[in-house]
Amino acid sequence: MPGYLAIILHAHLPFVRHPEYEKFLEESWLFEAITETYLPLLQIMSGWHRDGMEPRLTLTLSPTLCVMLRDPLLKERYARHLDRLLELAEKELHRTHWEPAFQELATMYHQRLTAARETYLASDGDVVSAFRRFQDLGKLEIITTAATHALLPLMANHPPSVRAQILIACDHYRECFGCDPRGIWLPECAYFEGVEKILQEANLRWFTVDAHGLLHAKPRPRYGVFAPVFTPNGIAAFGRDLESSRQVWSRTEGYPGDARYRDFYRDIGFDLDFDYVKPYLPSPDHRGFTGLKYYRITGGPAEKQPYQRRDALQAADEHAGHFLKARMEQIQQLAGILDRPPLVVAPYDAELFGHWWYEGPEFLDFFVRKAYYDQKLFELITPEQYLRRHPTNQIATPSPSSWGEEGHWRVWLNEKNEWIYPHLQVAQERMTELVKRFPKPDALQSRALKQAARELLLAQASDWPFILRTNTSPDYARKRVKGHLLRFTSLHHQLTNGKLDEAALKKIEAGDNLFPEINVGYWA
Repeated sequence: MPGYLAIILHAHLPFVRHPEYEKFLEESWLFEAITETYLPLLQIMSGWHRDGMEPRLTLTLSPTLCVMLRDPLLKERYARHLDRLLELAEKELHRTHWEPAFQELATMYHQRLTAARETYLASDGDVVSAFRRFQDLGKLEIITTAATHALLPLMANHPPSVRAQILIACDHYRECFGCDPRGIWLPECAYFEGVEKILQEANLRWFTVDAHGLLHAKPRPRYGVFAPVFTPNGIAAFGRDLESSRQVWSRTEGYPGDARYRDFYRDIGFDLDFDYVKPYLPSPDHRGFTGLKYYRITGGPAEKQPYQRRDALQAADEHAGHFLKARMEQIQQLAGILDRPPLVVAPYDAELFGHWWYEGPEFLDFFVRKAYYDQKLFELITPEQYLRRHPTNQIATPSPSSWGEEGHWRVWLNEKNEWIYPHLQVAQERMTELVKRFPKPDALQSRALKQAARELLLAQASDWPFILRTNTSPDYARKRVKGHLLRFTSLHHQLTNGKLDEAALKKIEAGDNLFPEINVGYWA
């Protein structure tokens, strides 16, 4: 093969679980992603397996996402959510009887939701184990990320916190997948010099950085982003290819903006009579998304036109063909310049495929099939496979970087969210002090230490400053950060004063119940 292509999908959601409410708006983030992204991914991978295909895909399943996917309460709530969506789709079959264009779409939604439920039930509601099966078959490489997706460079002044984020993630990975992770998605592809020492301790072999993180490495990489480099301690850094990213991500050039694709925002939850859709809304008191959308992007100021599924699939097929042609031309050109097979690394948020871009799973399916059957210029590969075939690489130290706005930390550290970090710094230092103070805690002290660690991890999540920056659900993000920090502070006060409130602790444990076997020694 003249070259390789590594597609990496990063699946992550923040830990959102509210047993104190019968129905909670932000839990719909998980439910929408399962229906529109994770189950469709399982379906297309099942199709590849059925047809005897051997493509290789890399997928991050973040620890918080795995916890939620395996949580009995959330699994039960998702099953009810899916049943309600099917009920709504059945009602839509009747309501749209005299509207042929919408009747066809209602039928499509009913069929797709029925298939989603069949896929979910076939795995006994265990989406994590369903993905594990493909890894066990050798068709998928599942990697990890930091425990709660904390932006690690902003914790660099407290190495025990970085260490805890990474080592707890690896412990959780072993619990889920029965083996050690080999790769890690640094949250937001954010790298700082020194993180590789902790990656080495965790026995991780590779990570991803954005293009400029590799291009500005010292010394400069001989092959640009088209081959990994080894950090001085032997951890491989793979750089993102900008051209393949732009064709999917760009607002102006990206495929998802095609006028034939389904519009994300136009939903019957906003269009139809409120009393009709109320039982199916994520929050019963407010209009919101149901997932049933009848209009296409259309483009420009023109009135939205009805979604035409056949046209959208035709667009996905065309774009997959265009993407294939572009990768072939790119790799052929690079192969003529480089003295080794070029590697193109194409990382994306997994939720783009299906949730934000409804036809994304079909695009991926079309592309992988075309790449597998219709060309011989490149091979679909995982970074781990690449390192086995090419164990010799240049030694260089990447540049501090992220894939966020302006390439550094601005998204997560700005005037809207900077207030978080002084509080986090105090809590991080206090966590280390607690671990030193209680080297041999009794049973109740051990529970309190573990819960304090969970609250700190949850407060460190990069999702909250991101949401504050984008202003999507700022009140919820602010409440989450403050709530976790207040609970941590309360537990710290109780531990240091020797007066633990077991009833209050039990209540907190029931809510923020992730990582039951958490090792607080990592903060030492």
